Amino acid sequence: MAKPKSRKVDSSLPSPFQEARDELFQHIMNCGVIGADDAHKKEWFDDTMKYFAERFPELDDRESAELRTLGERFAQPPKARASA
Repeated sequence: MAKPKSRKVDSSLPSPFQEARDELFQHIMNCGVIGADDAHKKEWFDDTMKYFAERFPELDDRESAELRTLGERFAQPPKARASA
């Protein structure tokens, strides 16, 4: 009986979470979510996170929630600097 070969994990490849995060950030920039009103952002994130759940089934609930939190932070408009 042949011993099954173990696969090497290539550390240079991004994890599914990293791929999802990068893709989400690109979607945010391309879809004009930054600067949208809160109701539209919530609807957009609800729909987008459903899509990401199908696209990345290997993400668990905790990772999906973290991904949404990162995306919502990324989609906030830049804060104005206080003049000194």
